[in-house]
Amino acid sequence: MSKKSIKYGHMAQKRTSSSKRTASKTTKRKTTKRCRSSRKSSKKIPAYKMIVYCALGVSICILAYLIADISLKTPEIIEAPSVTERFEEPAKKIEPPKVKVEPPKASEKPASKTVEKKPAEVKPAEVKPAEKKPVETVKKTEQKPVEVKSQTEQKPVEKPVKKSVYNFPAAQNGAKLVFIFDDGGQNLSHLEKFVTLPFPVTVAVLPQLAHSVASGARVRSSGNELMLHQPMQSVNGKVNPGPGAITPDMTDDQIRSTLFFNVNQIGPIAGINNHEGSAITADAEKMAVIMNFASEEGIYFLDSRTNVETKVPYVAEQLGYSYYERNVFLDNEKTKDNVLKELNKGLKIANQTGHVMMIAHVWSADFLPELLKDIYPELVSKGYKFCTVSQCEKKY
Repeated sequence: MSKKSIKYGHMAQKRTSSSKRTASKTTKRKTTKRCRSSRKSSKKIPAYKMIVYCALGVSICILAYLIADISLKTPEIIEAPSVTERFEEPAKKIEPPKVKVEPPKASEKPASKTVEKKPAEVKPAEVKPAEKKPVETVKKTEQKPVEVKSQTEQKPVEKPVKKSVYNFPAAQNGAKLVFIFDDGGQNLSHLEKFVTLPFPVTVAVLPQLAHSVASGARVRSSGNELMLHQPMQSVNGKVNPGPGAITPDMTDDQIRSTLFFNVNQIGPIAGINNHEGSAITADAEKMAVIMNFASEEGIYFLDSRTNVETKVPYVAEQLGYSYYERNVFLDNEKTKDNVLKELNKGLKIANQTGHVMMIAHVWSADFLPELLKDIYPELVSKGYKFCTVSQCEKKY
């Protein structure tokens, strides 16, 4: 390219740049003019519009103030009559009765039950209006249980005071009744009926039978008194007294060993009485061995008196031992009339001597326990006492 073209080109560039500058200036001037015109136009607001806007603003403020005022005043109108005017004054007056009602809660059970229910009705109000009413109700409830108790206490008193059915004589000399039941060890179900009687008894258990050990344990666990019902040979040699018996042909050592075995099988025991044994009790030598053994073991001997010619009183006197003896057999005949007849004999003896030993048998379980339960209340009301053999005085 020629120098001229370069120069002209350079000039052209200068011209174009100058034209751009002028164009930019003109645009700037136009924009500034527009901005100024817009500012001028925004400042010019008509007067009537301003009045309307102000009126609207004032009205909005007034409405807001009214709404706030109404919302603040409404709770005062509701609370004033319900809390301050109606309930404040009676609440102050009723404070003392609160203290009066509280003590019965701790001391008396019926009062506490009624007071627990009625405060539940007063709780939602929490204003304690007129607590005089609950006080009156507490007094009423206190009287009701007292009346009920008096009625309930009279009922059990009336039961033992039955009309006399058996016409037993009144007890004298502190009469004690001792019931002895022989022949234990044969049947546990029969035995249970006697050891659960409502008075203390003495049970004599036979040795070396199927239920001997269990019967002895059951008598002890029931709290009653246990004896060894020692089999002995009767006058009639054909009668078998059972296992573990003492027979006339035994030596003294054989008698002692037999007694030792039987006592240890059933024991511990309180005493011994004879089963059958009319031949042995009439033999003074044999009875001396038996009574010496009982004395050494610290147990008593009770003579069942199966033989009128018994030598037990004579041997006891010679040895200086004490002993017991049977007075009445209750169930030699298994009838209610016979039991009552023999029982009345026993009551006469008890009134004369202070106690009576009455023997019955476990095999009378089908009727005797129920009869004894039936007569027991009347005997108690007549003044008789019930005890075991060892609780009575021995004979010398």
